[in-house]
Parts: sequence; structure tokens; C-alpha cells
Amino acid sequence: MIPPLLRAIATCGWLFCATAVSAGERLAVFVSILPQKYFVERVGGTEVEVSVLVGPGHSPETYEPTPQQMVRLNGARLFFRIGAPFEEAWMDRIRRANPALAILDQREGIELREMESAGEADHADHAHSQGKDPHIWTSPPLVRHMAGQIRDALVAAAPDRQEIFQRGYTALVAELDALDREIRERLRPLPERRFLVFHPAWGYFADAYGLQQISIEAEGKSPGPRTLAQLIDTTKASGIRLILVQSQFSDRSARAVAEAIGGRIEAVDPLAYDLPASLRRLAQLLAGGQP
Repeated sequence: MIPPLLRAIATCGWLFCATAVSAGERLAVFVSILPQKYFVERVGGTEVEVSVLVGPGHSPETYEPTPQQMVRLNGARLFFRIGAPFEEAWMDRIRRANPALAILDQREGIELREMESAGEADHADHAHSQGKDPHIWTSPPLVRHMAGQIRDALVAAAPDRQEIFQRGYTALVAELDALDREIRERLRPLPERRFLVFHPAWGYFADAYGLQQISIEAEGKSPGPRTLAQLIDTTKASGIRLILVQSQFSDRSARAVAEAIGGRIEAVDPLAYDLPASLRRLAQLLAGGQP
């Protein structure tokens, strides 16, 4: 059976057609966020030239592509989107400006979870949906699925390099499987399966390893005084003392909670290029050890 993304490119269905890459030409690929760049480069190796829209220090919540990026997109063969919030405002414009660009959605084939609201520890019991969670790249098993999509899309664009892309895919899957085993082993003995975050970026990670994240903010907004007080009371009772933050968001509310519960703040970046290193650091922190 032909994989869905490969079939879509080959038949020029709802995606745009990607023309074949000539011998010796590097395949120009765009991605939305840095972790995707890592995955595509691991599969494609030196055969791909990967550009990323949301660079270090920027938030995919509010990002706007620069004029220079829009020009460079015109020369790209593939664009891997992932559901980052900025994509909703820009995807139609990118399509119109680049009619030959194959746009591939890495959420394809993945069941998306709901985003947590402020203070919610169990996404299955939400009273108010906050929309679908785009952070699929924080789960090694889901990245394994994404790796197959990447391989198929690269092969469709440059079929003469199939063996190269297959080797890159095999190496990335081996890395992900080893990371998955390491994280499971480290987190298995945890008595407390909940953890506190400012921005709810780790839901798929939590789902993969039997954990629950409790979010301080919701929909990019800090909680009001009443919600914050309730969150502090809940956290004190649970014994949770670690709060995870990331550089793309203000940590003012997180620091207020940390001070109230006698806890500490640690930064872990879900948007780092070396995503496996971030996941390893997260597991180490949750297990109580310093990376």
C-alpha cells in the first residue's frame, strides 16, 4: 500500500505537485519549528537543505514569516507544517504565493488531544475545550510516525535517493526507540505522576508515559487571581514542587506559584532543535535528578 503522503504527492491531490529533483541538487525543505528541522535532517542527511520559519527565541503562537522567508519559500520543494498556531493565519498566503510547493501536514494519521485549561490535571475531564493540542513532537512514539512521513515525502521528491533516506529513517527510528526506552525506565518508579507547567506543551509526552501535566496558563493567558489561588492550593496538597517553564513565555505567574508553594522553576524547551536532549532533560527533572 502506498503511504498517504507519498500518494498525495504522486497524484497531486489536495497537495501541490513536487517536481523531481535533479542529480546533485539538494532538496530544499521548509519546516515550521526547529524540532522538525532536526527530524528532517536526520532522515535526509546532506541531501536536504532545511529552513525553519520559527527560529530560536520566537513563539509559534504569534510568529509572522519575514519577507525574506517568503521569498525563499518560493524555491522550496516541500513544506512540513505541524499545526503551530501561526500557520492558521499564514497557510493560505503561503499556498497562493508558492503554487508549486508541496505542503505536508505532519498531524496526518495522529489522533490529536485537547489542550489543558489552567489548573486542569486531567485532559479527559475538561469542561471547556481549549482546542486541539499541536505539540505532537514531544512524544517519541509520535515522532517515529512523523519520521515515516518525512521519509516518504523525501523519496517522492527524489526517488533516486531512496536508499539514503531509508538509512536516515532507520537511524532516526533507532535513536527514538532508545530514547523511549530510557525515558520509560527513568519514569517508571515515579510515585507522583502529575507535573506542573506554565504553558501546556508536554501533553503528548505525558500521555506516552502515563503522566498528567497541570497547566498554569490557558490559551496563552495567565490565570486570574481566583484560578491562581485554587492552583496554589491544589499544588500544595499534591506535594508538587517543580514548575516547568520555557523561554518563549513570561514566567511571572510560574514564579508566583513557585514562591507560594516553596517550589522551584526549571526551563525545558519543547522548541529546541535537539528535541531528544530536551525530552531527556525533562525526564531527568521529573525523576528528581539534575541533568
